[in-house]
Amino acid sequence: MDQLRSMRVFVRVVSEGGFAAAARALDMAPTVVTRVMAELEQHLGARLLNRTTRRMALTEIGEAYLERARAVLLAVDEADALAGASATDPRGLLRVLAPPAFAIHQLAKHLPRFRARYPHVMLELSLPGPVETMDENFDVCILMTAQGNLQGDFIARRLATSEYLTCASPAYLDRRGRPRQPADLLQHDVILPANSSVRREVTYYRSQAHAQPGQPASVTLATPPGVLISSYSDMNYAAALAGVGLAGVPTFVAEQALRDGRLEHVLPGWRLSKVQLSVAMATRQHVPARTRAFIDFLVQTFGGEDRDPWLLPDAQEHAAALPA
Repeated sequence: MDQLRSMRVFVRVVSEGGFAAAARALDMAPTVVTRVMAELEQHLGARLLNRTTRRMALTEIGEAYLERARAVLLAVDEADALAGASATDPRGLLRVLAPPAFAIHQLAKHLPRFRARYPHVMLELSLPGPVETMDENFDVCILMTAQGNLQGDFIARRLATSEYLTCASPAYLDRRGRPRQPADLLQHDVILPANSSVRREVTYYRSQAHAQPGQPASVTLATPPGVLISSYSDMNYAAALAGVGLAGVPTFVAEQALRDGRLEHVLPGWRLSKVQLSVAMATRQHVPARTRAFIDFLVQTFGGEDRDPWLLPDAQEHAAALPA
């Protein structure tokens, strides 16, 4: 027996004042309504209705059961409405995993617009470090990977690409000189990421705008000894701003400092590497409206294309496609 269905039939019989009227309201055969009521009373072991050919009246237990049945059905309907609203109305808690540097330099400044658009969504951001694949403990993950290197069983949409630029403060470059060729870096103080000990070499690619016949398209150097090694990209960025030395900084981090002159782009005719930024969720099925809204907002904000939206106009003129 479907007890919720039986409760609904019982409540409708009472509200309509009879079996035939309830059957019409529920679009059920009168015999089905009669059978459902009989099964319910048999299940409860109590008579809910006294019925004669001329009238119908609630028993004492029927009156008490009616009150509680209405409360149960109201709670069920409210729960269904709440679940249905989550699929159509963006609201509730959204748990997001993101690389710290991207969250700090890009995501944070766009959150007021998201908040204004979706005031009933609360974001819980987790920023433990690099994010390269989907973590199902979160609703949304912002991934930063080598191009074409998304791995795992999840749904991902591209946000943008970001190029690593060799940068230094004007004060440092005034003091030590401005490199003209990649080999000049060997004479400079270099700030390295912590994983650079694994990579013994670094390759610079000549941009198409600077390519000349007979010149090599790339130059590979031994990784210069670092004056500072840090696993935290914002530490490397801050050290470059402070004049410690040269650092490879992603455009989404360096953008504003390059615009206002606190950093200079060194070797503009040469390129390092690119990373792909994507937004991921675990599945397409039963996705809450808040998740869809956040993902669509990110794609709209950052372009959703295989291009770098943070390159300054002069750098865009020299940008070249790098090997995947």
